This record gives sequence, structure tokens and C-alpha cells, in this order.
Amino acid sequence: MSEFKKPSQDELKQQLNDLQYQVTQQEGTEPPFNNLYWDNTAEGIYVDIVSGEPLFSSLDKFDAHCGWPSFTQPIAQTELTEKVDTKLFSQRTEVRSIDADSHLGHVFDDGPAPTGLRYCINSASLRFIEKEKMAEQGYEDLLSLFE
Repeated sequence: MSEFKKPSQDELKQQLNDLQYQVTQQEGTEPPFNNLYWDNTAEGIYVDIVSGEPLFSSLDKFDAHCGWPSFTQPIAQTELTEKVDTKLFSQRTEVRSIDADSHLGHVFDDGPAPTGLRYCINSASLRFIEKEKMAEQGYEDLLSLFE
């Protein structure tokens, strides 16, 4: 059980930059191919920018040619929640973090094996932690992913 307590909207506005706030709290979308992690190839994990919850691993990242970081699966399905999104005249599946309830992006069923899924995630909702820095930042239990 997480001890995370989501900050107030005023606190979040101080902690996050404008784009991070718009994406995570107002269900925004950052521009494709013009974001921090769409072409990141370093080893490590991606965590929620608000709560630090571990969400995705570089081991499951792939180039979907869409301009956003894409993953075949989360580190643990229990860290994500999904909800129906009908904002763009079609039905999509929105992906949110459990603890912070941050809007992350969407999941589609056009990804590669083994899952057939493409988690299309906004860089602005993530913080990347390089494999070499995971232990010092409290994520040593996830280093086993890279063995």
C-alpha cells in the first residue's frame, strides 16, 4: 500500500511545469516528436512525474513511429488504471497512474508481440531514471528487470 498523498492542485502547479500540469492534470497531449523521451534509448525505468510510481521499463519500449514514447506493457498492471475516453469523436482507452491519478496517455491494440499493445505515453507525464541511478533513487528492487 502506497503512502503517497497527492498534492493539492496549487502545489502541483508549483511542482510541475505548464506542460506537465496540462498533461497530467488536465488530460492534455504534448506534441509528437517534440518531447523529452520519444527517442530515448537508454536503459532504465519511467516513473510518474507526480508520484514516482514505477510505470514502464526501457526493456518494453519500442519505436512506434508515432512521436511519443511507446511501450508493450507496464512494469506492473496494478500501477495503471484504464478508462474510456470519447473526447476525439472515437472511443479510446485512457491510461492513468493509480496513486497520483495522472493522465499518462492511451493504450491501443496495434502494438508488437508479445502483448499486441501499444501504450502511447506523454513524456510530460514521466520522469526517466537511468539504470545506473535506480538504486540511489530508491528503485533497487526493480534492477532485477535488467538481469
